[in-house]
Amino acid sequence: MITLVQWGLEALLLVLLAATLLYAVRLERRLGVLRRDNAALEALVAGFNEATARAEASTARLRAAAEGAGQQVAAQTEAAERLRGDLVFLIERGEALADRLDARVRDARALANAPEPRAAARAMAEPPAEAPKLRSQAERDLMQALRLAR
Repeated sequence: MITLVQWGLEALLLVLLAATLLYAVRLERRLGVLRRDNAALEALVAGFNEATARAEASTARLRAAAEGAGQQVAAQTEAAERLRGDLVFLIERGEALADRLDARVRDARALANAPEPRAAARAMAEPPAEAPKLRSQAERDLMQALRLAR
């Protein structure tokens, strides 16, 4: 009887060893899948790191380009402000000249319509009340710069 019990225990042990062997084979396959997935995950992380590094480099280049563009815009704005002041001066001067010219045209029309030709001739011979002013060097330089800018 002892042999029969021993045979039963050995058979049970054999079944349990076969089950363990099958379970170990399945476990090995799953571990192989995990190893492959781990390698793919590592490749994905390496690609992500590379993309992050490229993005950081691109961001730095964009920041530098933006700063350069900002400085250029600031310089152009400053130059435009200087030109604006010059143009305001020229406009004021032009308006004053236009007013003087308008006054002289009205005077000339009045003289042309005057009944006595001697009075018109005398008025034309008289020097104007205000002699034309000579332009300063700054005005001449500004006018030349404006002509060259066109």
